[in-house]
Amino acid sequence: MKKQILDTLSGASIQTIDASVLDRLYQTVESRRDTDPALSHSARLLSRGKRKVAQKFGEEAVECLIEAVAGNKRELIGESADVLYHLIVMWVDAGVAPDEVWHELQRREGTSGVAEKAARQKIS
Repeated sequence: MKKQILDTLSGASIQTIDASVLDRLYQTVESRRDTDPALSHSARLLSRGKRKVAQKFGEEAVECLIEAVAGNKRELIGESADVLYHLIVMWVDAGVAPDEVWHELQRREGTSGVAEKAARQKIS
């Protein structure tokens, strides 16, 4: 999935941004799973267990929300990157591959959010 953006914050010209950056980040985090925690932030997070991984994701999500409500675009972008990183750490910890999430997004594509949510409630 490629998309062209204008990086207005850095004044850069139009660049091609490829969403596969998330797949590469997943591979990097996965490769650090068994690395010495003293040498890798990802390894350190993963070594602390599910609760800490989830807590860090939650903290970053709250920081992202704060910046969104405050209307701080630059900070929201940075916090969004942090949220995505910590989400990927959580996926690695839980054994969820990005393709599984991409397939679920694709399954939902074109479906009314109201209809999709109602279908989930019937299953529960």
